[in-house]
Amino acid sequence: MIEAADIQAADIEAAAGRIAPYVRRTPVMRMGGGDLGLDIPLILKLELLQATGSFKPRGAFNRMLSLPVPEAGVATASGGNHGAAVAYAARALGHRAEVFCPVPTPAAKTDRIRAYGATLHQVGNAYDEAREASEARAAETGAMIVHAYDQAEVLAGQGTVGLELWQDAPEATHVLVATGGGGLIGGIAAWYAGRGAEVISVEPEGCPTLATALREGRPVPCPVGGLAADSLGARQVGALMFEVARHHVARAVLVPDAAILDAQKRLWQAMRLVAEPGGATALAALTTGAFVPPAGARVAVVVCGSNTDPSKVV
Repeated sequence: MIEAADIQAADIEAAAGRIAPYVRRTPVMRMGGGDLGLDIPLILKLELLQATGSFKPRGAFNRMLSLPVPEAGVATASGGNHGAAVAYAARALGHRAEVFCPVPTPAAKTDRIRAYGATLHQVGNAYDEAREASEARAAETGAMIVHAYDQAEVLAGQGTVGLELWQDAPEATHVLVATGGGGLIGGIAAWYAGRGAEVISVEPEGCPTLATALREGRPVPCPVGGLAADSLGARQVGALMFEVARHHVARAVLVPDAAILDAQKRLWQAMRLVAEPGGATALAALTTGAFVPPAGARVAVVVCGSNTDPSKVV
């Protein structure tokens, strides 16, 4: 079990070895200037091609492989993607899984959770209500909690996205990452610490969790709403990731829903990739000018999820 709040590169390297038999090494694509309607070349980390359609299995597997899982199995709360990942990992490792999601969770995500064999409970209208229900259930059954973003093993698992990107695109000078609860960017920022590239958080205007936390100096509750709330709609960032972010995330920028929808359409039109709103959010920082790369920058964008109704994109 990882004890330190600040996740180290060694933890991420260990996670990579631990989860390698169970997850995909997703591709990196280099796009020429103009390919996505932008004037700069881009590096895309296509994590939307990960098993279950998002980066989330990395953290779920690392948590379950790092600690003994009780006979009662695992329990979790999720806006959808993490729940599908926990269900998938539990099935692969032979564990029971109970997943708690808010009632409005899209069918594209709840259908995956059921298909992977987990027991699904839909509770309340927001992630926090589902989280409270999952914790109560775990206390009752003795199940292991697999948190969506605020556990060291989960952060280290998500950090393997950064490790792969660094290995496959060492020229990247800036890495754009969508942020919700912060597990993905926390892990990626921990990997890139001291490696020369800036990690930039991109959030929807309706879910400004990290931008607010950095301004206030601590994680604080924020409004939750907008197009990407099902995947980026945590009410506040995790305490563990905040300790990483305040040292290793260069800045946090916000983008409107219209720009997220536009980014989804650009990915479809240029590459025939169906990205969910959260998965396209990082790209929207470039199309809006929320992040303007300096001259000579080599920008990498993590496209992190694909669980959406394709008809809403195409």
